[in-house]
Amino acid sequence: MATPVHWKLVIDAHDPHAQADFWAAALHYEVEDNSALIEQLLDQGVVSPEILTEHHGRRAWRDAAAIRHPDDPYDPHSGTGLGRRVLFNRVPLAEKKTTKNRVHIDLYPPRGERDAEVVRLRGLGAQVYRHVKEASGEWVVMTDPEGNEFCVH
Repeated sequence: MATPVHWKLVIDAHDPHAQADFWAAALHYEVEDNSALIEQLLDQGVVSPEILTEHHGRRAWRDAAAIRHPDDPYDPHSGTGLGRRVLFNRVPLAEKKTTKNRVHIDLYPPRGERDAEVVRLRGLGAQVYRHVKEASGEWVVMTDPEGNEFCVH
């Protein structure tokens, strides 16, 4: 039997740190802290300060941020998650989202708590796009702060 392939979901973002903060709160994940690795690479002269920023009072990659599931293992030296992760990579502001996502995240709060979850997500900056009621089920299509669709079932 083949070993399952390790993967992470990568999302283009105009502000990767704001998107990481939103999705960490939405999924109850943790924003990865890569500051120890960054400090080590700065000390070794491997990276320059121009590719860094400060976020939550610590050094971070300017053009990337990631979140990880709080129960999954991570490398304490780099802060990188070793399990379920979502990475946000900066794209130029000129790269505007113009159509429906080809891939999206579906959220499944506990049964009977969809409406409360929608309210919570709106408080984090999400918007309700539409309410879907079909023979196959009912869900709410929402958008994150950058307009990416996701569904709450």
